[in-house]
Amino acid sequence: MGKIIVICISEARGTQKHEVETSEIVEGWGLKDDAHGGNWHRQVSLLSYEKIEEFRARGADIKPGAFGENLIIEGYDLRSLPVGTRFRIGDAVLELTQIGKECHSHCLIYQKMGDCIMPREGVFTQVVKGGPIKKGDKIEMIPPDKNRPFTAAVITLSDKGAAGEREDKSGPTAVRMLEEAGYEVKETLILPDERIPLEIQLKRLADQRQIDVIMTTGGTGFSVRDITPEATIAVCDRMANGIAEAIRAYSLTITPRAMLSRAVSGIRGKTLIVNLPGSPKAVEEALEYILPSLGHGLGILRGTEGECARK
Repeated sequence: MGKIIVICISEARGTQKHEVETSEIVEGWGLKDDAHGGNWHRQVSLLSYEKIEEFRARGADIKPGAFGENLIIEGYDLRSLPVGTRFRIGDAVLELTQIGKECHSHCLIYQKMGDCIMPREGVFTQVVKGGPIKKGDKIEMIPPDKNRPFTAAVITLSDKGAAGEREDKSGPTAVRMLEEAGYEVKETLILPDERIPLEIQLKRLADQRQIDVIMTTGGTGFSVRDITPEATIAVCDRMANGIAEAIRAYSLTITPRAMLSRAVSGIRGKTLIVNLPGSPKAVEEALEYILPSLGHGLGILRGTEGECARK
């Protein structure tokens, strides 16, 4: 059982959070009167009291809210918990949605200490159910349901799509088919055909959001701007090219031009990354073929299914 040590809010963006004795968790927002709430997955931020104390022991002179955290929590190593973990605080319920965050520009704490714990130790949650909270409230941790739906993200690679010059039809096709198959699509992105931005997003979705499967569409051909396979290979720990090969083999029964695809598939941590073709028709054909078998592999990655061997 954990406990709320401090509650912090800031009424305006760009100002440091300050301590309050009580607050209210609001569905669809976050903490009442906190400017960083909103209709997104990072509504309430949490930071471990024990990690803050370790940082203070290194000589850091920091006050509550200095890291931008909403709740300082005692009793849990927050970073070690899987996305999907829930926290019950009285009537309120929060669900863990992201581990850590990007550090776009080093804060004053980093400039003074040469380090900041929020990017690696801070976690973010979304409100499942609202309710009042106060300092000292007990927190019950609820592990994720092993039978919960798989999560997905879809990234479209298109210079013209990212510039708003062409409607993206491939990404929405992938989203529709994933949702029809029971997946929860957590994010959709349109990126230009550039390797580094794609690598950054693949790492973020796999490491921080712990998405089960990331589908990319586009950027797998012979053009000099087609960099999706290279970015995918760069971020993967292990390759799973049987999936890409299966898509190619099936597509060759439809068009001989499928041999020109350079698509790959691989694994980063517990996240599967699959390169899909760029056209809506080819996306639909590929997903129709692989989705019936994909769940077993994702279950193995998640640890809810065992390997099977033919006797």
